[in-house]
Amino acid sequence: MGRTPNWSMGGGLLLALCLSAAASAGTLDDIRARNTVRIAFREDAPPFSFKDNSGNPAGYMIDVCKLVVGELAGQLKLSGLSIDYVRVTAADRLDTVAGGKADLLCEPTTETLRRRESLDFSIPTFVDGAGVVSTNGGVSDLKALEGRTVGVLAGTTTEEELHTSLQADGVTATVVAVPTHSEGMAALRARKIAAYFADRAILVGLLKDENAGLTLGDVYLTVEPYALALRRGDEDFRLAVDRALSRIYRSGDIAPVLRHYFGDNALSRLQTTLYGVSALPE
Repeated sequence: MGRTPNWSMGGGLLLALCLSAAASAGTLDDIRARNTVRIAFREDAPPFSFKDNSGNPAGYMIDVCKLVVGELAGQLKLSGLSIDYVRVTAADRLDTVAGGKADLLCEPTTETLRRRESLDFSIPTFVDGAGVVSTNGGVSDLKALEGRTVGVLAGTTTEEELHTSLQADGVTATVVAVPTHSEGMAALRARKIAAYFADRAILVGLLKDENAGLTLGDVYLTVEPYALALRRGDEDFRLAVDRALSRIYRSGDIAPVLRHYFGDNALSRLQTTLYGVSALPE
């Protein structure tokens, strides 16, 4: 009688080969096959990611990603690539990319070590810091918020740092986590909260044309390095995105995008240094 085949070993080998084949079919292959890049964006994070008056995705990060898409088309030797926009919220944005439902997360996402456990990130795209807007003429010290109620966007690094900073300064305040910036600002205008914390550049955008007597304070809780988030483990795609961003920085194409959303003084020494250091040589 012949030897009985070890089907479990064969099945395991077959599974390993299938997984290997799936792994080799990475994001760039998917983009080439679809001729489309899926960009995840938020509607409530101006000036980085929002909907314009025509209902189209807009913002600094959106425009940066459009430049990246153009560079990716060149790298893939395609005449062009379409963009499929995937709407996300602050709560589900990271899971959307980690789960493969979008290729790039193009909104103000801070790169952290904890987030790198489940996602990969490009070279930096912006640097900001968490600030505060309030109803009482400006907050220059967290102690001014003793006994008061303050708001912050749920699920962000700013929320974590706010709790830590209040505790470190011995300040007792009630922190209300809201799902969107618009709801936080509405609560502030209605005087339901005394202050609202978010990334400073976002607060500047939210305060544009504001007439409710709100003031941007001098408190900085954090330094926030933004980057484009992408699915973890796809080194070829991350390299392609970093190559695209590096060329955009070196060519100076980033400058008009910055000026469009942040004004003539957008190229501060900090931002100039960021792009100069981040752009990798070929």
